Formats: sequence, structure tokens, C-alpha cells
Amino acid sequence: MKVMVLGKATKDTEAEVPPDPQMIEAMDKYNQALIAAGILKDGAGLKPTRFAKRVHFSGKNRTVIDGPFAETKDVIAGYMVWEVKSIEEAIEWVKKGPVASGSDVEIRPLYSPEDF
Repeated sequence: MKVMVLGKATKDTEAEVPPDPQMIEAMDKYNQALIAAGILKDGAGLKPTRFAKRVHFSGKNRTVIDGPFAETKDVIAGYMVWEVKSIEEAIEWVKKGPVASGSDVEIRPLYSPEDF
């Protein structure tokens, strides 16, 4: 099954505070382990919401909303696409990740053709 692993934004990610060099090294090792296990398929960090746009749809109207967006708890800072055997396997891999204290990581299964 494919899952998307979503790293939630924090005040630091929205302010573009660079990660600690040890965190970068730990994340690189973690990503290499995911690649070696055949799990990591794609991933990237996202720029802060001050660079973002949202398009709101209301009937035939389209409204563009400029970032930044206030609630960081609802903002995604990065993502990975994994191929795993189960959601439980994804949970175990997330638990091994180098994640800053107080951060949240969301795991969302992707639809596959079999779901339809």
C-alpha cells in the first residue's frame, strides 16, 4: 500500500529557521534507511506558507488567497510517499524518524485502483 507521510509545520519551519546540522544528518541517515528498505518513493520539504497561494472555489467564482496562513497546526511542512505492507509498518517507520519534540507527523493512505 502507498501512504503519504506528512510533516506538520511549526513556528520554526514557517520562519525558515534552519534545522540543527545534527538533525539534517539524522534525517539523511533515516532517508537512506527508507531507501535501502525500498519504502521511500518520493518526498520534499515545502517552503513556508508566505510563499503559498490558496484558490477558493465558490460556484463559478475563484478567489486567490495569499499566504502566510495563520494556523501552523493545519499546514504541511513536507511530505514523503512510501510503499509499505500496512499502515502499522508505516507507523513503526515514523516512530524511528528524527522528529523535533512537539511535532506531529500524519500518515494518510493513498487510494489505489482496487479501492474503486
